[in-house]
Amino acid sequence: MKRAMTGCVVLLLAAGCEQDESKPNYEYTPDMVSSVPYDSFAPNPNTKDGKTLLSPAKGTVPRGYKPLHLTAGTEEAARAGRELTNPYAASPEVLARGHVAFTRYCSPCHGTGGLGDGLVTARFPIPPSLLGDHAKGLPDGQIFHIITYGQGLMPAHGSQVLPEDRWKIVHFVRSMQNPPQTAVKEKP
Repeated sequence: MKRAMTGCVVLLLAAGCEQDESKPNYEYTPDMVSSVPYDSFAPNPNTKDGKTLLSPAKGTVPRGYKPLHLTAGTEEAARAGRELTNPYAASPEVLARGHVAFTRYCSPCHGTGGLGDGLVTARFPIPPSLLGDHAKGLPDGQIFHIITYGQGLMPAHGSQVLPEDRWKIVHFVRSMQNPPQTAVKEKP
């Protein structure tokens, strides 16, 4: 019995390795090979209601997503400063991620030290320093709003930077604005 089974397996394997170009291969699932693809929300004549995928119900929010209830503009930025608070506590991990995100998204214009001396300033107007008194006086929510929607010549970065990273950038900017004070002993 074992020899017969082994012989059948060998014959099947040998038949599967045959490369006769004049004969077409067997298709086991032709509907998978030649199916007609439809876009997610495109009309589809094959379904009862004519839709490929139902549209989400009005007002629904994807799981884990927290919508920002503000729009672009200086008034909305000031409102964000009053209403939004940073949900992340400053920690070494948060500051490290904020530093990475700042270097990636902010330093081309604002420079690595936040002084407004980034590489793009050779061809564009110099952005304001993030270490100045005006920037220090901005509430965290307003900085978050400015990163999200942009301000003046600064473009919006909401589509490129995750909300968590925007908040962590705010923490990193605050750490640049208020570096830890260390005692320095004066030489006599």
